[in-house]
Parts: sequence; structure tokens; C-alpha cells
Amino acid sequence: MSSIQTELETLIEPVAEALGCELWGLEYQSHGKQIMLRIYIDKEGGIGLKDCESVSRQVSAVLDVEDPITGEYTLEVSSPGTDRPLYKLKHFEKYAGAKVRLRLRIAFEGQRKFSGLLKGVEGDEVVLQVDKEEYILPYELIDKANVVPTFED
Repeated sequence: MSSIQTELETLIEPVAEALGCELWGLEYQSHGKQIMLRIYIDKEGGIGLKDCESVSRQVSAVLDVEDPITGEYTLEVSSPGTDRPLYKLKHFEKYAGAKVRLRLRIAFEGQRKFSGLLKGVEGDEVVLQVDKEEYILPYELIDKANVVPTFED
């Protein structure tokens, strides 16, 4: 995680908690002069539009005062959704038993992309079952991970 992401998380997490939400994660993307700050919030029972609006207003006010982002930026606040991204080890623990898709920063045993059953976490490693093979992947190598939604008839 970059230092700006760490700083933003430190500023935003208490705001979300004060409004009864959990800061699930955030994405900070800078493309030239265009900056996007995407915040994912969650809570027991799910997130509604009013939750997103409240968090957006409060976060905007805090960011205006603290001014951690130089220049103009776009702020989005939403639920992590059914294909929720997994940012922290505790997210991997919570979704043990779910199907996930992940991409590594560098290849592990010759591959960067994995899709399989999340078995859980051992220390700071993620255990993933792909077909009949079990992979123990170092958490710090994971670039991106998402739950694969399953829908029942």
C-alpha cells in the first residue's frame, strides 16, 4: 500500500466508523491530472444509498480540511458488492470457503493468476485450493483479489 493510501485510510476509517460503517478498503488511482479515490464501505445488513451519501459528505469535509490529495479528484463511495475485493488478511479469513480470483505482483510457481477455493489463512499466507492442488501464497505478493459471486437457482 502506498503512503498516500495509508494516510487516506487513517483519515477515512474513523469517519466511516462514526457513521456505523466499516471501511472495507480504498483505491487511489492517479492518471496524469485525473485522480480517483474509490472507497468501499460495509456494515451488518448491507450498505444503502443513504450510507454512501453520508460517508461521502463527511469524507469530503475531512479531505477538504486535511488536504492530503493535491489538486482535483473524484470521490466514489460504494458497497464492495458481490464480487468484493479482498484487501486485508482478515478479509481472506472471513471469506474462507468462498471461490476467489487473485492476481499476484510476481509469478509464483510460474503463474500470476489463480482462481479457486479459499481455504483460509495460515500466518501471513493465503491458502488456495485450485482443482486438486493447494497453493500457499504469501499475502504480500497478492496484487488484487476478489470473491467470485455464486448464485443459486
